[in-house]
Amino acid sequence: MKTPVTWMAKNHVAANLLMGFILLSGLFAMLQTKIETFPEFSLDQVQIQVPYLGASPAEVEEGVCQRIEERLRGLEGVRRITSTASEGIGVVSVEMDRGVDMSRMLDDIKNEVDRIDTFPEETEKPVIKEMIRRNRVIDVVVHGDVSEKALKVTAERVRDDLRNAPNISQVELSGVRVDEISIEISEKALRRYSLSLEQVRAAVARTSLDMPGGSVKGEGGEILVRTKGRLYTGQDYEDVVVLTRPDGTSLKLGQIATVIDGFEDSDLISRFNGNAAAVIQVYRTGDQSALEISDYVKEYIAENQGQMPEGIHLDSSRDDARLLRSRLDLLLRNARLGLALVFICLSLFLDLRLAFWVMLGIPISFMGAFVLMGPFDASINMISLFAFIIALGIVVDDAIVVGENIFSHRERGKPFLRAAIDGTLEVGTPVVFSVLTSVAAFMPLLYVEGMMGKIMGVIPVIVISVLLLSLVESLFILPAHLSSGGKGLINRIIDRLFRKPIEWHDRTAAWVDRKLKQFIEKRYIPTLRLSLANPLASAALAIAMMLITAGWITGGHIKFVFMPQIDSDWLTISVNMPQGTTVEQTAAVVQHIERASLRVREEIDAHRDPDQPSIYRNVFTSIGDQPMGRRTHFSAMGPVGGSAHLAEVTVELLPSEERDLSSADIETQVRQEVGEIPGPESVIFSSNLFSTGNPIEVELASYDFDQLLEAVDRLKDEIAKYPGTGNIDDSFQQGKLEMKLSLKPQARTLGLTMAALATQVRYGFYGGQALRLQRGSDDVRIMVRYPQAERRTLGDIEQMRIRTPSGGEVPFAEVATVQLGHGYASIQRVDGQRVVTVSASIDEKQANADEINRDLQARFLPSLLQDYPGLQYRYAGEQRERADSMQSLAFNFVIALFA
Repeated sequence: MKTPVTWMAKNHVAANLLMGFILLSGLFAMLQTKIETFPEFSLDQVQIQVPYLGASPAEVEEGVCQRIEERLRGLEGVRRITSTASEGIGVVSVEMDRGVDMSRMLDDIKNEVDRIDTFPEETEKPVIKEMIRRNRVIDVVVHGDVSEKALKVTAERVRDDLRNAPNISQVELSGVRVDEISIEISEKALRRYSLSLEQVRAAVARTSLDMPGGSVKGEGGEILVRTKGRLYTGQDYEDVVVLTRPDGTSLKLGQIATVIDGFEDSDLISRFNGNAAAVIQVYRTGDQSALEISDYVKEYIAENQGQMPEGIHLDSSRDDARLLRSRLDLLLRNARLGLALVFICLSLFLDLRLAFWVMLGIPISFMGAFVLMGPFDASINMISLFAFIIALGIVVDDAIVVGENIFSHRERGKPFLRAAIDGTLEVGTPVVFSVLTSVAAFMPLLYVEGMMGKIMGVIPVIVISVLLLSLVESLFILPAHLSSGGKGLINRIIDRLFRKPIEWHDRTAAWVDRKLKQFIEKRYIPTLRLSLANPLASAALAIAMMLITAGWITGGHIKFVFMPQIDSDWLTISVNMPQGTTVEQTAAVVQHIERASLRVREEIDAHRDPDQPSIYRNVFTSIGDQPMGRRTHFSAMGPVGGSAHLAEVTVELLPSEERDLSSADIETQVRQEVGEIPGPESVIFSSNLFSTGNPIEVELASYDFDQLLEAVDRLKDEIAKYPGTGNIDDSFQQGKLEMKLSLKPQARTLGLTMAALATQVRYGFYGGQALRLQRGSDDVRIMVRYPQAERRTLGDIEQMRIRTPSGGEVPFAEVATVQLGHGYASIQRVDGQRVVTVSASIDEKQANADEINRDLQARFLPSLLQDYPGLQYRYAGEQRERADSMQSLAFNFVIALFA
């Protein structure tokens, strides 16, 4: 170390070049670093979605989920397979071991799924993708008191405008239904013309098509031949010929059917501050800047607000870039304060020049850290800015030690150069090892597993980078700057211009120095002598303090919280009604919640300054979907939209810095005002910015499903006994009322099969898909079915006619029977077993999740396993994430401790 330090101290030009190189390269790297609100990362999961439209969860489980599970179970690198069978869709998530090559695993899974040839015929092509946490930047809300069609057309225009923007690549439209052309024919009309729904469907499919016809090669060149017959609007389909009579006349579709060019037959209502609404979600991808995207979207809204059709308005919502700006402002404020405090303290205890150059080490180290962030693909985000704030408190420790020791050597009468060299060399080795111990302390965070490791992994990268750059600055740049007497032209000009402030500073510094020496001589030195004279007593005191601290932690006096509640600008209330609930019944519950939340707003606003804005910014309501909360209870893997039993009320609050109440306080007030609501199976309140899962979440598994449900009820009752628990819920939900069809013996004599019966009933009530075409950005289905009035009740099924292979028709009741029963709303499976998940939230002011989970595991869960043989349990949610993260952190912490 001696030679490099000495050489750099003597060569000011080299030191300044190194400093300039670090600052300029850091500035260039900072400008190239991507800016996002939260880091984008892979979840180490591959998701397979298989639509099976019209199928019940039990049918999806058997026909889709089980077959995929069996195929993937033996793949190397697979850690866990979870699946959810919902109405009309099966979703399987494959979680990988740490360090697995995701590209290779994605290819292997695609190959295995493609080899499955036993999926039901009605299933659609599987969609297989790697699960990556995407960065949503801002939402654009298109709202107004207009028709659904007019709202969607305008929303699609806004979406396309944003999608074509130079700095935006990914935009999605939600809150609106998909277009659909429904051809509705009554049973009476079918019988009158001796037609079946299958014949009508086939006629439509034959008529509307585009087909290449090859080419004609002539003297003038090659001419392509194409048949253009694709129909795109409902009006076009009215002219489709369904039947040609013997006399040459034809029967057109419009004569016997009603063609509705509208939306799919699902329940989906979105409102924004009371008006119908559609939401355009804008995402950041690649190297795009979240701040630039947010600014562009706001400019677009301001410029196009007046160009919207009458009655339609644009607003922005959920601007996550605002959080990033707030964290950037906090970092800059802390940096300015840190620079000022370092300069003031060092200038009072040492001298002005030394204080200035030590202070300059902060921006040098920070700028250099941006260079080292590049190889780790780190970005400027909420977490990395937090890491810089952490580093701000420890970055100048080594520079202060080196600078103070150089000052000490100068006080002994040494020349500036010799004092800089000797002072640095004397403490160089201890400073290096002190920095390396700090580096070792942050190293375990690099190897934390689970989602926490993905999120927090950038913290050690930045802190270690800053520490290493600070070490380089304190050993090779700082000594060069302190090796001269400061008698150059610039210093003489400064001394002349600021003579009086400098003289005042010198007098103040001399007074502070006297007081410090008095404290050292009268307080510190006597205490130090006493400690050295009694080494055993000093060691015993230190050990006693350590044991007392450990006892407070293990005794529960100091609570442990894995993921504390973080204040957010959102309050979300998710409503889960029983399956089969009508949209009107769900809307009534939502209206009660809306009114209660508005009463809370009025009460809070009444105690605020009249000049201040309302505590609420916006209220967004969704019926048929839960876009912000947990869809279908515990998973966002279910169908998006169209479920009348689901609803959500989302309140956008003022930014946290503009209100004196936390989101948790507002949540408590709204929860109390809402009270108990008859009807919903669960009403879940959430106001946390980020969550790794529920603090209490237990998966129960058993092959005896009735036994499993009994165990679930007992666990929920036990959790409810703990004070401070709330939102107690489970993932099981009674399904809709089902009609199970079976053939009568006489049906087989007519040549009817179960497949023929199921197909005809499906065509009549769900619809038979004649075509699927691309119209604009929508994938539009052309469906043939009975009118809405003929597919509402059980009696409608009994009144329908079943066509036989011979061309005849018989009443449904003569060939089939109907048995009523309840199925499942959705079926969860983990590693091949059906599971039900029990969850609860915690009020951290009243209870501690860690204590409750330990008590459940030690006292209640073992007795539950004894009462129900074959029952198994495992922790999920926050506890599972904690186990993954803490296990790897503890192992690496021990290694770092010895390092």
